[in-house]
Amino acid sequence: MSVLESKVPAGPLEEKWKNHKNNINLVNPANKRNIDVIVIGTGLAGGSAAATLAELGYNVKTFCYQDSPRRAHSIAAQGGINAAKNYQGDGDSDYRLFYDTIKGGDYRSRESNVYRLAEVSGNIIDQCVAQGVPFAREYGGLLDNRSFGGVLVSRTFYAKGQTGQQLLLGAYSAMNRQINRGKIKSYTRHEMLDLVIVDGKARGIIARDLVSGEIERHSAHAVVIASGGYGNVFYLSTNAMGSNVTASWKVHKKGAFFANPCFTQIHPTCIPVSGDHQSKLTLMSESLRNDGRIWVPKKLEDAKAIQEGRLKPTDLKEEDRDYYLERRYPAFGNLVPRDVASRAAKERCDAGYGVNKTGEAVFLDFSAAFMRYGQEAANTQHLKNPSDEQIRDLGKKVIESKYGNLFQMYEKIVDQNPYETPMMIYPAVHYTMGGIWVDYNLETTIPGCFATGEANFSDHGANRLGASALMQGLADGYFVLPYTIGNYLADDIRTGPIPTDSPEFDEAENAVRSQLEKLCNNKGTKSVDHFHKRLGKIMWNKAGMSRNAEDLKSAVEEIKALREEFWKDVKIPGEVNELNTELEKAARVADFLELGELFAVDALHRNESCGGHFREEYQTDEGEALRDDENFMYVAAWEYTGKPSEAVLHKEDLNYEYIEVKTRSYK
Repeated sequence: MSVLESKVPAGPLEEKWKNHKNNINLVNPANKRNIDVIVIGTGLAGGSAAATLAELGYNVKTFCYQDSPRRAHSIAAQGGINAAKNYQGDGDSDYRLFYDTIKGGDYRSRESNVYRLAEVSGNIIDQCVAQGVPFAREYGGLLDNRSFGGVLVSRTFYAKGQTGQQLLLGAYSAMNRQINRGKIKSYTRHEMLDLVIVDGKARGIIARDLVSGEIERHSAHAVVIASGGYGNVFYLSTNAMGSNVTASWKVHKKGAFFANPCFTQIHPTCIPVSGDHQSKLTLMSESLRNDGRIWVPKKLEDAKAIQEGRLKPTDLKEEDRDYYLERRYPAFGNLVPRDVASRAAKERCDAGYGVNKTGEAVFLDFSAAFMRYGQEAANTQHLKNPSDEQIRDLGKKVIESKYGNLFQMYEKIVDQNPYETPMMIYPAVHYTMGGIWVDYNLETTIPGCFATGEANFSDHGANRLGASALMQGLADGYFVLPYTIGNYLADDIRTGPIPTDSPEFDEAENAVRSQLEKLCNNKGTKSVDHFHKRLGKIMWNKAGMSRNAEDLKSAVEEIKALREEFWKDVKIPGEVNELNTELEKAARVADFLELGELFAVDALHRNESCGGHFREEYQTDEGEALRDDENFMYVAAWEYTGKPSEAVLHKEDLNYEYIEVKTRSYK
């Protein structure tokens, strides 16, 4: 085991990034024209990085498995993006955003990276407004803000419930400009299947054209992994069905350390599971918790009556409702962080107070917001003695203007009108805080291989605050990587084009082809989804919202056995050299079957509870996470050695010089 060098620059926290930019190496414009960069993934992190690098003059190749870069999963983000602009005048600042993010991550993230994230956050909003992103505005024309979980200010910029889509369109337009100039070559329906290392440096990739099945070689002077997270290891998650870990896992197997894989976020505001027929879950934006109140019945008999359809939630009197977040966390109420809200919902449902047929749902109720906003509207319209019905109708219109598309989406999926009856929600796997280990420059342990956005581990610790994913992806792509990658590429100005007819490319391509042919030639009897679903159930039941040593040990062995069965009995129709979606899925599930094992190993080794990692053995008397700062205040970065459960642990100690580390409290 070694101690990792994060390469954090010296000096005061607020001066680190500025001084670092002033002292790192630059590449002059004439030399940038001779340097190639590959970017894997075209979501907010990859799209913004590709557009910015091409604008600077580098030759960029982008790869995505979707039909278009604008189909990246970033499009699904709903609620907003954080930035410390303090437009509301409620006391926000770079430092407060930094502090909230560190605290929200349960003191398991790197201090310097998080401060840099807060520091550049305001630039993101300016950049996106300049691109034409239609952020919501107040009556006077200023950009509007709302609040999210884990904070006491309003710092979240939003575009109704479509923030990710609008931000991605901004990055996509910037990409398109560079594609039109010839500075970006866009490879859609392509998937990276291996990293090529030449003389110890990342020098290219092996990719498969998913339409023709052709295996291709692509070289570059640096490779950027911006391919998102690995939440689909649970099968059911809020991620798009195609979201996968393949790019990250391939670079891990080539030498990039994988950090904190067990730090996975369970989002509290999702449409509940309705049966085994589902292939994914649907997120309902956390922004809804600004105005929706979360509750379950106070009495078990009422909960049972609602579960069986004998009682409607609207028939339950106010005094018979348990607004449990407001009761347990009076300071933050319904806007506690995601991990806290998720565990609280699980606790109520496990105790028998769930409100759907499965008993795994709680209510998100807007009736109080209808009346509050309706009274405001009645006042501004100078209505005299309006009836409750009039007030409620006015309030519904206000809520519709703020969240209308989310309410519409809920009604389409659940076939219930959320304006008339409370929404039902339950926690689901959403975001992954763990990922490829990177240093301050966003470089992995493989020279020349960088990782940005959700693909890396660096900014969110053990729990991500809402609206911070879009912030990190765009910060990395627009304002961090373009500086730090130049520091690395300054040594390549005389290297010239990287040839693809080398032994290293031969070896990588042969390995890829061999694995794909092995899958296609396997005459098994079970589908890919059969194995993926079984893996998901192991992960959810034994490494999901809560974990314990016995279950995690069992999960490691069960995943090993499942992986062995997969390679013996998976059935892939079709051939390698053609369009073959089952082959695509099989290669991704093969990677999940390895990642899942490392995930359980990581969760087993961390004998504490922190953020989204909740070990049942380590909790307070009140059921809150119990950290062990003396023994586990470090990043766990795992080195691949051939088998996931035999990975070697490397530690990066986390030292907090500018904030006081203390027990998280939202009460």
